[in-house]
Amino acid sequence: MTPSATSFYLDVQFSIDRELVVLFGQSGCGKTSILNAIAGLTSPDCGAIVLDGIPLFDGQRRIDLPPHRRSVGYVFQHYALFPHLNVFQNIGFAIQNRSRRQRRRRVEELAAWLHLEDLLDRPVRHISGGQAQRVAIARAIAHNPKVLLFDEPFSALDETLRTDLRKTLKRLHRQLQIPMLLVTHSRSEALELADRLISIENGSIVEIGRPDRLLVPTSQISNHFAWG
Repeated sequence: MTPSATSFYLDVQFSIDRELVVLFGQSGCGKTSILNAIAGLTSPDCGAIVLDGIPLFDGQRRIDLPPHRRSVGYVFQHYALFPHLNVFQNIGFAIQNRSRRQRRRRVEELAAWLHLEDLLDRPVRHISGGQAQRVAIARAIAHNPKVLLFDEPFSALDETLRTDLRKTLKRLHRQLQIPMLLVTHSRSEALELADRLISIENGSIVEIGRPDRLLVPTSQISNHFAWG
Protein backbone atom coordinates (compact mmCIF):
# COMPACT_ATOMS: atom_id res chain seq x y z
CA MET A 1 0.00 0.00 0.00
CA THR A 2 1.61 3.24 -1.16
CA PRO A 3 -0.46 6.39 -0.46
CA SER A 4 0.58 9.56 -2.25
CA ALA A 5 2.73 11.79 -0.11
CA THR A 6 5.10 14.64 -0.73
CA SER A 7 7.41 13.94 2.20
CA PHE A 8 7.92 10.16 2.22
CA TYR A 9 7.14 6.88 0.48
CA LEU A 10 4.73 4.70 2.46
CA ASP A 11 5.02 0.99 1.69
CA VAL A 12 3.40 -1.38 4.20
CA GLN A 13 1.68 -4.77 4.18
CA PHE A 14 -0.08 -6.40 7.15
CA SER A 15 -3.33 -8.05 8.23
CA ILE A 16 -5.22 -8.03 11.51
CA ASP A 17 -7.80 -10.30 13.11
CA ARG A 18 -10.30 -9.53 15.91
CA GLU A 19 -7.53 -8.00 17.99
CA LEU A 20 -6.32 -4.61 19.15
CA VAL A 21 -3.25 -3.77 17.08
CA VAL A 22 -1.09 -0.73 17.79
CA LEU A 23 0.77 1.15 15.06
CA PHE A 24 3.82 2.38 16.93
CA GLY A 25 6.38 4.93 15.85
CA GLN A 26 7.53 8.52 15.99
CA SER A 27 5.52 11.40 14.56
CA GLY A 28 5.73 11.60 10.78
CA CYS A 29 6.51 7.91 10.18
CA GLY A 30 3.24 7.23 8.34
CA LYS A 31 0.91 5.88 11.04
CA THR A 32 -1.96 8.31 10.43
CA SER A 33 -1.57 7.97 6.66
CA ILE A 34 -2.28 4.25 7.05
CA LEU A 35 -5.48 4.95 8.99
CA ASN A 36 -6.57 7.57 6.45
CA ALA A 37 -6.03 5.12 3.59
CA ILE A 38 -8.12 2.45 5.33
CA ALA A 39 -10.89 4.96 6.06
CA GLY A 40 -10.92 6.29 2.50
CA LEU A 41 -9.65 9.77 3.40
CA THR A 42 -6.48 9.16 1.36
CA SER A 43 -6.28 7.30 -1.94
CA PRO A 44 -3.18 5.13 -2.34
CA ASP A 45 -1.21 5.17 -5.60
CA CYS A 46 -1.39 1.37 -5.80
CA GLY A 47 -1.95 -1.75 -3.73
CA ALA A 48 -5.07 -3.13 -2.07
CA ILE A 49 -7.06 -2.70 1.15
CA VAL A 50 -9.48 -5.53 1.98
CA LEU A 51 -11.95 -5.67 4.87
CA ASP A 52 -13.73 -8.92 5.69
CA GLY A 53 -13.20 -10.12 2.12
CA ILE A 54 -14.51 -6.91 0.53
CA PRO A 55 -12.01 -4.73 -1.37
CA LEU A 56 -12.13 -1.16 -0.11
CA PHE A 57 -9.36 -0.17 -2.49
CA ASP A 58 -7.69 -2.04 -5.33
CA GLY A 59 -5.42 -0.12 -7.65
CA GLN A 60 -5.42 -2.74 -10.40
CA ARG A 61 -9.20 -3.16 -10.42
CA ARG A 62 -9.80 0.58 -9.97
CA ILE A 63 -11.87 0.10 -6.82
CA ASP A 64 -11.92 2.98 -4.35
CA LEU A 65 -14.98 2.96 -2.11
CA PRO A 66 -15.98 6.29 -0.52
CA PRO A 67 -15.67 6.52 3.29
CA HIS A 68 -19.40 6.11 3.98
CA ARG A 69 -19.41 2.71 2.21
CA ARG A 70 -16.41 1.23 4.04
CA SER A 71 -17.96 0.15 7.37
CA VAL A 72 -15.03 1.78 9.18
CA GLY A 73 -15.27 3.70 12.45
CA TYR A 74 -12.69 6.43 13.04
CA VAL A 75 -11.86 8.23 16.30
CA PHE A 76 -9.74 11.27 15.49
CA GLN A 77 -7.02 12.73 17.67
CA HIS A 78 -8.98 15.92 18.39
CA TYR A 79 -12.44 14.29 18.47
CA ALA A 80 -13.86 16.12 15.37
CA LEU A 81 -17.22 16.61 17.08
CA PHE A 82 -19.80 19.03 15.72
CA PRO A 83 -19.73 22.01 18.12
CA HIS A 84 -23.25 23.23 17.23
CA LEU A 85 -24.82 19.87 18.17
CA ASN A 86 -25.43 18.29 21.55
CA VAL A 87 -24.10 14.92 22.69
CA PHE A 88 -27.14 12.96 21.48
CA GLN A 89 -27.02 14.58 18.04
CA ASN A 90 -23.28 13.96 17.67
CA ILE A 91 -23.61 10.27 18.51
CA GLY A 92 -26.63 9.84 16.26
CA PHE A 93 -25.14 11.67 13.31
CA ALA A 94 -23.73 8.48 11.75
CA ILE A 95 -27.11 6.69 11.84
CA GLN A 96 -29.45 9.32 10.43
CA ASN A 97 -30.79 6.75 7.96
CA ARG A 98 -32.47 4.83 10.79
CA SER A 99 -35.91 5.59 12.17
CA ARG A 100 -36.18 8.03 15.05
CA ARG A 101 -37.00 5.18 17.46
CA GLN A 102 -34.07 3.04 16.28
CA ARG A 103 -31.69 5.99 16.46
CA ARG A 104 -32.75 6.88 20.00
CA ARG A 105 -32.44 3.27 21.14
CA ARG A 106 -28.93 2.97 19.69
CA VAL A 107 -27.74 6.28 21.11
CA GLU A 108 -29.09 5.44 24.57
CA GLU A 109 -27.44 2.02 24.40
CA LEU A 110 -24.05 3.56 23.58
CA ALA A 111 -24.50 6.27 26.20
CA ALA A 112 -25.03 3.57 28.82
CA TRP A 113 -21.90 1.70 27.67
CA LEU A 114 -19.79 4.85 27.88
CA HIS A 115 -21.40 6.53 30.92
CA LEU A 116 -22.84 9.45 28.97
CA GLU A 117 -26.50 9.07 30.00
CA ASP A 118 -26.63 12.38 31.89
CA LEU A 119 -24.99 14.36 29.08
CA LEU A 120 -27.17 13.58 26.06
CA ASP A 121 -28.85 17.00 26.00
CA ARG A 122 -25.66 18.94 26.74
CA PRO A 123 -23.88 20.91 23.96
CA VAL A 124 -20.50 19.30 23.28
CA ARG A 125 -18.75 22.63 23.80
CA HIS A 126 -19.78 22.35 27.47
CA ILE A 127 -18.31 18.93 28.21
CA SER A 128 -14.83 17.91 29.34
CA GLY A 129 -12.08 16.43 27.21
CA GLY A 130 -12.62 12.94 28.59
CA GLN A 131 -16.36 13.17 27.98
CA ALA A 132 -15.75 14.46 24.45
CA GLN A 133 -13.51 11.49 23.73
CA ARG A 134 -16.20 9.07 24.89
CA VAL A 135 -18.73 10.85 22.65
CA ALA A 136 -16.32 10.46 19.72
CA ILE A 137 -15.97 6.74 20.44
CA ALA A 138 -19.76 6.33 20.69
CA ARG A 139 -20.25 8.10 17.36
CA ALA A 140 -17.59 5.92 15.70
CA ILE A 141 -19.26 2.65 16.74
CA ALA A 142 -22.89 3.78 16.32
CA HIS A 143 -23.24 2.25 12.84
CA ASN A 144 -21.67 -1.09 13.88
CA PRO A 145 -18.41 -0.80 11.92
CA LYS A 146 -16.38 -3.87 10.98
CA VAL A 147 -13.12 -2.20 12.06
CA LEU A 148 -12.38 0.68 14.41
CA LEU A 149 -9.50 3.12 13.94
CA PHE A 150 -7.98 5.38 16.62
CA ASP A 151 -5.51 8.17 15.84
CA GLU A 152 -3.69 8.92 19.12
CA PRO A 153 -7.05 9.22 20.87
CA PHE A 154 -5.70 10.01 24.33
CA SER A 155 -2.85 12.39 23.55
CA ALA A 156 -4.77 15.55 24.54
CA LEU A 157 -5.82 14.19 27.95
CA ASP A 158 -4.12 14.16 31.33
CA GLU A 159 -2.74 10.91 32.73
CA THR A 160 -5.75 10.12 34.95
CA LEU A 161 -8.18 10.45 32.04
CA ARG A 162 -5.87 8.47 29.76
CA THR A 163 -5.80 5.61 32.27
CA ASP A 164 -9.60 5.56 32.57
CA LEU A 165 -10.15 5.66 28.81
CA ARG A 166 -7.63 2.90 28.15
CA LYS A 167 -9.69 0.69 30.46
CA THR A 168 -12.84 1.76 28.62
CA LEU A 169 -11.26 0.91 25.28
CA LYS A 170 -10.19 -2.56 26.40
CA ARG A 171 -13.68 -3.22 27.77
CA LEU A 172 -15.26 -2.11 24.49
CA HIS A 173 -12.92 -4.35 22.53
CA ARG A 174 -14.03 -7.34 24.58
CA GLN A 175 -17.69 -6.42 23.99
CA LEU A 176 -17.50 -5.57 20.28
CA GLN A 177 -15.08 -8.31 19.18
CA ILE A 178 -13.98 -6.40 16.07
CA PRO A 179 -10.49 -5.49 14.81
CA MET A 180 -9.16 -2.25 16.29
CA LEU A 181 -6.15 -0.36 14.97
CA LEU A 182 -4.68 2.32 17.24
CA VAL A 183 -1.92 4.81 16.50
CA THR A 184 0.43 5.93 19.26
CA HIS A 185 4.02 6.87 19.95
CA SER A 186 3.56 6.21 23.69
CA ARG A 187 5.48 3.15 24.87
CA SER A 188 3.33 2.71 28.00
CA GLU A 189 0.12 2.99 25.99
CA ALA A 190 1.30 0.40 23.48
CA LEU A 191 2.35 -2.02 26.23
CA GLU A 192 -0.98 -1.68 28.03
CA LEU A 193 -3.32 -1.87 25.05
CA ALA A 194 -1.79 -3.89 22.23
CA ASP A 195 -2.48 -7.54 21.53
CA ARG A 196 0.03 -7.09 18.72
CA LEU A 197 2.31 -4.23 17.76
CA ILE A 198 3.44 -3.00 14.35
CA SER A 199 6.57 -0.86 14.59
CA ILE A 200 6.94 1.68 11.76
CA GLU A 201 9.89 3.84 10.73
CA ASN A 202 10.08 6.16 7.73
CA GLY A 203 7.02 4.71 6.05
CA SER A 204 8.00 1.04 6.37
CA ILE A 205 7.27 -1.75 8.84
CA VAL A 206 10.28 -2.62 10.99
CA GLU A 207 8.81 -5.36 13.20
CA ILE A 208 5.50 -7.04 14.01
CA GLY A 209 4.99 -8.93 17.25
CA ARG A 210 3.96 -8.89 20.88
CA PRO A 211 4.55 -5.49 22.51
CA ASP A 212 6.31 -6.97 25.55
CA ARG A 213 8.91 -8.49 23.21
CA LEU A 214 9.37 -5.52 20.87
CA LEU A 215 9.29 -2.77 23.49
CA VAL A 216 12.01 -3.67 25.95
CA PRO A 217 11.72 -1.49 29.10
CA THR A 218 14.50 1.04 29.52
CA SER A 219 15.45 -0.49 32.89
CA GLN A 220 16.12 -3.87 31.26
CA ILE A 221 18.26 -2.22 28.60
CA SER A 222 20.25 -0.45 31.34
CA ASN A 223 20.69 -3.67 33.31
CA HIS A 224 21.86 -5.47 30.20
CA PHE A 225 24.62 -2.96 29.61
CA ALA A 226 25.50 -2.81 33.31
CA TRP A 227 25.69 -6.55 33.89
CA GLY A 228 25.98 -8.17 30.46
